[in-house]
Amino acid sequence: MRIVLMGILLALWTAPAPAIAQTAQTTPTWAPAEGDYVGGPLNTTSGAVLPELKIHYRTLGAPMRDASGRVTNAVLLLHGTGGTGAQFLSPQFATELFGPGQPLDTNRYFIIMPDNLGHGLSSKPSDGLRARFPEYGYADMVEAQRRMLVEGLKVDRLRLILGTSMGCMHAFVWGETHPDFADALMPLACQPTAIVGRNRLWRTMLRDAIRADPAWAGGDYVEQPVQGLRTAVDLLVLAGGAVMPMQQDLATKDAVDAFARAQMDRRLPALDANDLWYQVNASWDYDPSANLERIAAPVIWINSADDFINPPELGLSEQFAPRIAHGRYRLIPNSVGGKGHGTHTWATFWKADLVELLARSEP
Repeated sequence: MRIVLMGILLALWTAPAPAIAQTAQTTPTWAPAEGDYVGGPLNTTSGAVLPELKIHYRTLGAPMRDASGRVTNAVLLLHGTGGTGAQFLSPQFATELFGPGQPLDTNRYFIIMPDNLGHGLSSKPSDGLRARFPEYGYADMVEAQRRMLVEGLKVDRLRLILGTSMGCMHAFVWGETHPDFADALMPLACQPTAIVGRNRLWRTMLRDAIRADPAWAGGDYVEQPVQGLRTAVDLLVLAGGAVMPMQQDLATKDAVDAFARAQMDRRLPALDANDLWYQVNASWDYDPSANLERIAAPVIWINSADDFINPPELGLSEQFAPRIAHGRYRLIPNSVGGKGHGTHTWATFWKADLVELLARSEP
């Protein structure tokens, strides 16, 4: 095993606080340390083996240790499908949470933001294996996170796991498979059950569109299969959108057309077809519904009423929340100011819930 650390990380271990630059508008700009955990083979639940595992991560703050040398202030933030740990540096998240006196004040907490398996700068199909990359699932992604923490950063206990969307589902997996690893769990924007129905349907349509494009070439494409990816972008925009703001903001045909073009122009160039296919496919093994009673940590689970991916009318929260021993559930109401599925990264909607959870789970 080895840990490859960038120079900035070495300085962080002794620094009392993260580097924060101030712009002319006094908006903080966060400068995380970055590093890579590089370890041996990952035996995936599909039976295939990834010869070498690399997980890239960003950190803010410094680890604090007790008398035995154990880190006591680590917080793990887990991003959604197609994202990276960098999403947590966005103003709507970081400015609300990381500053002095804020709930995740980086003078108090050691914030860890990995690029999860198949994403960002971590091991992924586009690194070279393409469609020959091992088919991974959420259990494999959580195991990769665990190895990064324990073998790489020498963290064997977490003050909090907060996950958004896919990361929300990972938080439930963590709670069941490693019930003593975290003091608290905050899953945002998901359901603790298998992905079926409409949620799986749009994912299936997306995967099929990519591989039905003649340019796909079995995953060994010379150029990206653009037609398949255009369909994928359309589905991602619809799945992540909030109906009330769209109705207000896209009030004319021209506004709708301009929005659609802008979304395509922004999203399409950043996509790799193999990476996206694997990212969307990874939920194939997810279904924590049978073992929710294993979750021992205090939980605040939050969804939003305007979430296309997790519609509240299915009644799943009413079914599952009572089975989480120390769990609380809250549904954010629909509103013109809502963010749809993306509400998970707008901390203003649930910041008070995080404060309550940290107080309730104080060791």
